[in-house]
Amino acid sequence: MTRKKALVVRGGWEGHQPIKATELFLPFLQSNGYDIRIEESTDVYADAAEMAGTDLVVQCVTMSEITAEQLSGLGAAVVAGTGLTGWHGGIADSFRASSDYLHLVGGQFATHPGKEPCERQGDAADNFLPHAVNITDLGREHPITAGIEDFELCTEQYWVLHDDLIDVLATTTHPVRPWQPWHRPVSSPAVWTRRWGAGRVVVTTPGHSLDVLENSHVRTIIERGMLWATRTASAS
Repeated sequence: MTRKKALVVRGGWEGHQPIKATELFLPFLQSNGYDIRIEESTDVYADAAEMAGTDLVVQCVTMSEITAEQLSGLGAAVVAGTGLTGWHGGIADSFRASSDYLHLVGGQFATHPGKEPCERQGDAADNFLPHAVNITDLGREHPITAGIEDFELCTEQYWVLHDDLIDVLATTTHPVRPWQPWHRPVSSPAVWTRRWGAGRVVVTTPGHSLDVLENSHVRTIIERGMLWATRTASAS
């Protein structure tokens, strides 16, 4: 049996602990027959030969910048069948200045609403709100989320700008609050997939901290997403 090749690309803002976060998932990849290469830079995306042999990219790079050559290499690889997946800011808040990257993944972090101003203490927990992640009808049938019930988290709740080429497996709804400027509840995709050429993209927005990634529902979704995104035989 041919082993799959996974490329883990990590870096960017240290607040998302890209090293510790990605290392949570290395045993899962190894136990599922992947050979793993780890890179601390997006330079590898410009290496056409390396990308052609990669079946899955696991990206954890919050904010940061990407060159045109690197992004072109990543995009070409996905079109040719390489899977792309990640969680939270490591995929949904990467390379803010690149509209082409946004076009590739189909959705981008806009904000995470915070607590009432009088309750804020000046730390990360100011943006931790209790909220539900609701599995959609499509999600109840999809291999990534089948069998997972709606669940609750208390962490950053991503508000995402997106297009309608994504297949939404789970949503989260931002309620109306007196201290916020919006006037009706707003739903954002919390888990989605995207077909791009012969490739598959999976984005999971929860994952701000290690405890969220260790949540059984979040972790299952991310791990199943890795398997689903991986290059299929038809894209080999």
